[in-house]
Amino acid sequence: MAFEEELKKLPAKPGVYLMHDAKDEIIYVGKAVSLKNRVRQYFQSSRNKGVKIEQMVTHIARFEYIVTDSELEALVLECNLIKEHRPKYNTMLKDDKSYPFIRVTMEEDFPRVLFARRMKKDRSRYFGPYTSAGAVKDAIELIRRVYRLRACSRKLPQDIGKERPCLYHHIHQCDAPCQGYVRAEEYQERVKGALEFLGGHYQEMIQELQEKMQQASDELRFEDAMEYRDLIQSIERIGERQKITSHGGEDNDVVAMAMDEEDAIVQVFFIRDGRLIGRDHFYLRVARGDTRGQVLTSFLKQFYAGTPFIPRELILQEEIEDKEVIASWLTSRRGQKVTIRVPKKGTKEKMVEMAVQNAALLLSQDREKIKREEGRTIGAVKEIADWLHLGQIIRMEAYDISNISGFQAVGSMVVYERGKPKKSDYRKFKIRSVQGPDDYASMEEVLTRRFTHDSGKEFDSFACYPDLILMDGGRGQVNVALDVLEKLHIQIPVCGMVKDDHHRTRGLYFDNEEIPIDTSSEGFRLITRIQDEAHRFAIEYHRSLRSKGQVHSILDDIPGIGPARRKALMKHYRSLEGIQQATKEELRQIPSMNERSAAQVYDFFHGGDQKRMSDQKEDRK
Repeated sequence: MAFEEELKKLPAKPGVYLMHDAKDEIIYVGKAVSLKNRVRQYFQSSRNKGVKIEQMVTHIARFEYIVTDSELEALVLECNLIKEHRPKYNTMLKDDKSYPFIRVTMEEDFPRVLFARRMKKDRSRYFGPYTSAGAVKDAIELIRRVYRLRACSRKLPQDIGKERPCLYHHIHQCDAPCQGYVRAEEYQERVKGALEFLGGHYQEMIQELQEKMQQASDELRFEDAMEYRDLIQSIERIGERQKITSHGGEDNDVVAMAMDEEDAIVQVFFIRDGRLIGRDHFYLRVARGDTRGQVLTSFLKQFYAGTPFIPRELILQEEIEDKEVIASWLTSRRGQKVTIRVPKKGTKEKMVEMAVQNAALLLSQDREKIKREEGRTIGAVKEIADWLHLGQIIRMEAYDISNISGFQAVGSMVVYERGKPKKSDYRKFKIRSVQGPDDYASMEEVLTRRFTHDSGKEFDSFACYPDLILMDGGRGQVNVALDVLEKLHIQIPVCGMVKDDHHRTRGLYFDNEEIPIDTSSEGFRLITRIQDEAHRFAIEYHRSLRSKGQVHSILDDIPGIGPARRKALMKHYRSLEGIQQATKEELRQIPSMNERSAAQVYDFFHGGDQKRMSDQKEDRK
């Protein structure tokens, strides 16, 4: 598509541009100081754009842009749009995380210590963010036990004395300010102690508890002494998590990364009040040609657009693009100046080195995990391709039929791409044209409907044909599939999963021969997983229909045949096929059947009532 006319209309102003593909999906979002200059660069053949951008440009069907008043506004808008649309060609975080805070409600006369997911602009004091919600809850519980602060939501002092004290008072974890049992001044002193504890000052509390423990022991109150001992141990465990990293009482994040050609891991150390309170790592999708600086820039935009707490300082391993603009954006979010630094020596530089080492270790471990996963998926698919002497296999589709004595047969189609299930492409079929338990005819209907779809209407995902069709059966099912494909002039390899007496795959039927397979191989395990998944999906659909009361015997549709005669027929013949093959005379010999009812059953299955059967088929569609 020629973009020359659209490129001429671009303004020389800051803003954000959005690239769309042929399906009108947003595949890339970027910002620019000058939209005119930046967007034109994508379509200039003389420029070295890198592998990712060159590939992305080939998919651009159109672009649009939003003009802003400044580069800072463009940055904010870019962050919002990336988070909203998650474009394919932007370097993306693979997961989103939120971090808990500890909130102390200082705006209340009798403050509480609460768990919070967001930091709000109120008079409360917030501590965190912490990387472990469990550690936050443990700390809150410990503070309430030690300082006996209230946990209720009663409005005090207005509600003092209106209700009975709660359970926490009876178990000695709250001194019931709701009853006026503790003065406001004394309660505020306890809150002050809790704030010091959250700030990392534990020694005074530990010393006080040790004195109480010794006193309780001397007075032979051993249960109280054990309780004080447990409290001391809890405080020491929390204190161990706090590694002193500086003496300046600073809030900063240390951000470093390790990357290869396809993946990157960013390690973040959270330092609050000069203490390392936690760390976390993040996986990013990268492309060949992306630099560390570019990946770090993308990470900072996405991460700090979503986290509620912005530290005073970011410490990075290397310089990044748009450093000044990002610092201004973070300053506006925090409400105070934010500095971005790349230390060259000292304690902060050592912290960066430690973060880099941790990121590299995680990437190495993840690479081993990826290799194992590839063995289970891509490696297994390659084994199957080698057994069948086929070329590259990417997409496989497997089919199965489920019914109970002819009751409402259903079909399932499961899809695996590169050895992994693609559940968004799974499909289920309610059999329309087949009466009775005829798996071959049902499979013929399923495959015909699958390969004669209208991609513009109901089955859009069917537009992609598989590289291999797997049938849950041997020669018979394979021949059904080949017949359907031949009638439709479609050439796709079809392979049957031959089962043993225990309904487990023992080999593959392909090109008119059974191929033995290594039952200890990853290829065999993948085939077994696919077979089980196709069966599970069909059974699950069948069960859902039965639970809705939508499944019933075909015998219900025969006029004049009530419950007693249906029961007698099924008891005598055991299957619907036996009833279909019976003569009028044989049907007449069954107890409770007379000449008229025998004729009705026979005519129903042998053309005597074709119109009614046709109408019933239409009703099921």
